[in-house]
This record gives sequence, C-alpha cells and structure tokens, in this order.
Amino acid sequence: MSPSTEVLDGGWGWVIVVASFMAQLLAYGSPQSVGVLYPEWLHAFQEGKGMTAWVGSLVAGVGLIASPVCSVCVDNFGARPVTIFSGVMVAGGLMLSAFAPNVQFLIFSYGIVVGLGCGLVYAATLTITCQYFDKRRGLALGIVTTGTSVGAFIYASAQNELIVLFGLDGCLLIIGAVALNLMVCAGFMRPLNMPGYYLKQKAALERNTEEQLFEKPPLDDLKITAGSTPTTTEKTLTVKELLITVDSKDLAIQSEKKKGGLLAGLTIMKVIKKKQQAYCKYMHSMYEILQDQAMVSFCIAIFLFSLGAFPPVLFIEDVAQTQGLIEEVSVIPLVSIGAIATCVGKLALGTLVDIRWINGMYLYGFTMFAGGLALLCIPSTKSYLGLQILSAVLGFFSGNWSLTSYITTKIVGLDRLTQAHGILMFFGGFGIMLGPPVVGWFFDWTQSYDLAFYFSGGCVELGAFIFFLLNLPCWNRKHSENDRPDVHYTSNCEKVASVA
Repeated sequence: MSPSTEVLDGGWGWVIVVASFMAQLLAYGSPQSVGVLYPEWLHAFQEGKGMTAWVGSLVAGVGLIASPVCSVCVDNFGARPVTIFSGVMVAGGLMLSAFAPNVQFLIFSYGIVVGLGCGLVYAATLTITCQYFDKRRGLALGIVTTGTSVGAFIYASAQNELIVLFGLDGCLLIIGAVALNLMVCAGFMRPLNMPGYYLKQKAALERNTEEQLFEKPPLDDLKITAGSTPTTTEKTLTVKELLITVDSKDLAIQSEKKKGGLLAGLTIMKVIKKKQQAYCKYMHSMYEILQDQAMVSFCIAIFLFSLGAFPPVLFIEDVAQTQGLIEEVSVIPLVSIGAIATCVGKLALGTLVDIRWINGMYLYGFTMFAGGLALLCIPSTKSYLGLQILSAVLGFFSGNWSLTSYITTKIVGLDRLTQAHGILMFFGGFGIMLGPPVVGWFFDWTQSYDLAFYFSGGCVELGAFIFFLLNLPCWNRKHSENDRPDVHYTSNCEKVASVA
C-alpha cells in the first residue's frame, strides 16, 4: 500500500499519536517511577545501594542498548506485532517481579525482561509516528514521548498507594495487569507501509507463482468445480498460503524441485552469501555514520548526559530520606514532580525545534548545560522545597530526549535514521545502565550523595562542552541546520523511517 500525501500530518496520524502516547505511558510508567520502588527493595532484600540500583538502571538501559535489534524487529515485522509482543514482555516481567526472592532475580525479571519490552515499545511507537508525520514531526514526537513522563507522574503516586493497600507484591501484580492494555494500543497502529517481512514473502510468492504457471500441474490439482478457472483458483490459494510461509520453507520447496542434492546445496550457499553481503553492507553503513564528526559528538553527549542525569530519577527520594527531610514529604513525590516537568519540557522543546530559525543542535547543548547546573546544586540543597525546584528544573531539561530523533535526521538524513538512532540509543542506554550503580557505590563508599552528584553534574557539563566544541561553525560540517530533510516514500516500501 503506497501512502498518499493526504495521509501525512493529520487524519489517522493523530490516532497513531494517541495510541503511541498511551503505549509509552503503560510501558514506561513503572520503570520511570522506579525511584518509588527502590526504597522498598532496599528494605525488603537488605542489599547495598549499588547492587539494588542495577534493577533501575537495567530497566532503563537495556532497551536502549538493544535499540538496533528493536529497530530491525520493527522494520521487518511492523509496529503492531512488535507492540503486542512487547505488551506480553512488560506485563509478564512486572508480574514475575512480584515473586522475586532476591535482588538477582529482580535484576532479570524487572531489569532485563521489562527493559527489553520497553525498548520494543519505544522503537515501534516512534517508527510509526515518523511514518505518519513530516512537517509536524517534532510536535508529534514531542506528544508521543511525553507518554513516558505522564506515566511516571501517574504511576509514582499510584504505586505509593498500591504499596500501602496491597504491599509491594500486590502493587507489581496490579500494574502488570494494567500493562496488558498495550495490546489494545497496538490495534490502532494501522501500518502505512508494508513491513520488510511481508515484502520478502510477497517476492517469494511472485517467484513461486511464475514457476507454477509454467509447470504442468498434478492430476489432483485439476479437480475443480464447473465454471471456474484452474489458473486463477490455484493462484489465489497460493497467495494465502505463501504469505504466511517463512523463508526456510520457501527454500525447502525450491530445493525439492531441484533434481539433485548438489543444486540444492548451491542454492543454500547462494542464500547464505546474500545474507552475509547484507550484513556487511549494514556494518559498513554504521561505520560511515560514525565518521561524521557531528554524529560522534552527539554520541558522546548522549552518553555523558545519560550517565549523569538519570540517577536522580532513581535516588531523589532516597536523597530526601537520607537528609532527614522525610517528614516534609508532600502528597506528590519528587519523582512525580520531575516527571511532569519532563512532560512539559518535551512538549516545549519539541515545539521550539520546529521553528525554522532555532538551531536544534545548540538548543540541545543548552539543555545539557542547564541540566548539569541543576545536578551540581543538589548537594548544597538542604530543604525539601529546594529539592522540588531542582527536580522540576532537571526534569524540564531532561525533556531533550524528544529532540534526539529530530537532530539525528538533521545529521545523517532520513535514509540512515534507523542505524544512526540505534547507535545513539546504544550510547544512551550504556550511560543509563552505568549511572545509578556508580552513584550507589559512591554512597556506599562515602555514606553521602554529595560526591556522587558532583560527579554526575561534572559528566553532564563535560558532555555539553564537547558537544558545543565539535559543532562550532568553523568545522564546516556538511549538514546545514537550515536544510530540512524531506520524507521520501517509495511505492515498494523498501525504506521505512525508523527510530529506536
């Protein structure tokens, strides 16, 4: 099905935005508010802060590290099947975590299983949103990515209440059951382009149909009803069968038609060689992307920002308790304040980057610089009101995640968006995975969060400096910020705009 221009930037695209928003809310609600669960796990399992922090770091980092694989899954199978499968993973991982006997089991069930499910949801929702929007893509992505922040805001308060009413285990079971609604969201994700898997089956269908038309059909196949055409009937039945046939079966059918094992072996070797060439071409494309100086600077910035800015999401509640501010805790947790500020930040930054005269690269660098200053101020804050303000400031500038897809398209173009965004998310996921354990080890070592947050703020400021330095106009980058890449669709759907 080839898209028309009327489909873009409106119509069913807004239904896609709502469905993707709800999918991210349901998937990321608990992982983004894991700071509420963290003190409960510390009390339940009596492990060190560094070891327990691996649960929260993995659930946020594993999905991003695996984003290249998630992008391939979405490209080949489409957003709808991937979202359905991710719903099973997220819900299953949350329910399984209710029966965790120790932190090590929790690292697997909550950190890895739920984390991979969230990574698949993220890739599927952003991919199908990019396909449906062109001129308003920044706004659409901003709305979709706010689903994680709204989910964190709602789930932080909800999990507090559920823990009081049903305990930690009951809370995980309930939010796991709610996560099954991801399958409902998937039902609205009508594909705009045919996924690569079905294109392969269609090619196999056409090839086998042509061969069957020139072969003499068996006598059993000639038993047809009066008034029907043999060729048409046979072709229709073959379409339905071959569209659900995997490549291995297609290869086996072709091999059986060859009279001799040698020809079958040559056919298999030819297929393997083509697969190897495709993988080599993909790796070479990734290597070329990393030759771009702007892309390298963006990878470094994403890594350092994730390393420093994510730990407050996990530790900010424990920081308040450690400083003796627990009696001042309001009805709205600090995690919820940061989440709603991130929601506002994503919308505001997504809207700003669509303005033509605003440089998206410099806007991202400024958000890093301001976020780093907020982190450096946390150790000197001795009141709960101060922590609330800093959580809001840091949350707002953490909304720069909505800019990553836009800036990546600016640097490498739409044709290489899948590979480039997968590389970026790998660096971001690696930083998120390392940040909380490092902060936890700093506390176990010094019995204070001061040095840990100085380290986090320093990492973010260093990333901002490197990003600004390597993107100065004097480097004469090939990609101009004023050149706004257009979406190019092909009738055979060979290229799909995907982000991880």
